[in-house]
Amino acid sequence: MGQKTVKFSDLSGELIIKDDSLARIVVHEHPELGGGPVEIEVHADEARAVDQAAIQVAVVDLYFPDDDEPRRTYMDLAAFDELSTEQPMSELLASARPARRGAKSSAASPARADRMNYSSLEHAGRPHRGKVTDEEKQLVREHFDEVNDRLAAAGLRAISLSDPDHLDRYDLAELATERGVNGSASGPESPRAAARADADDQADMDGIDEPAELDDLARTTAA
Repeated sequence: MGQKTVKFSDLSGELIIKDDSLARIVVHEHPELGGGPVEIEVHADEARAVDQAAIQVAVVDLYFPDDDEPRRTYMDLAAFDELSTEQPMSELLASARPARRGAKSSAASPARADRMNYSSLEHAGRPHRGKVTDEEKQLVREHFDEVNDRLAAAGLRAISLSDPDHLDRYDLAELATERGVNGSASGPESPRAAARADADDQADMDGIDEPAELDDLARTTAA
């Protein structure tokens, strides 16, 4: 005996009997949305109601003097148009210059920065100038090897358990201890520490001018 699968609207719980009455709504942005887009199944009439209630908006990026990244803002279209009191908004936009890349966000265009969600497993651990969120830190800790494999595949720097900066940035001290990696000065020397040591050695050698001093230094070392 065959079985028939029934579906219910995720919005109202209404029974959806006919397959041609089933619609999907994909939510791309919402204040309560944690990661990437999600989808819900609804009755077709409910999807039509969403379409009819849709409003026109202006999508703008705001560049404030003290911010490293722009703020993406959505504004009612009519209200946005009313902001232009000198001339109609249509004329202002027609004569405006093409958008340029902001000086503080030269590493990534606004559109790219808007798509990059470092609190998702897809992008967690990638180098970026912004603050590392608790969600990103947790992803790096729980998926450390997977994150590093992805970074290596993309040609980016890996996260090192022996690098004090990485330990602090992603709260990896406990993971480093579990894996027996010492990120302190007595542990494996970081590239930064090695560079400082080389510079100090070079400075010491630069202070020796006479061959006799080199001989004295060699005898002292041998002794």
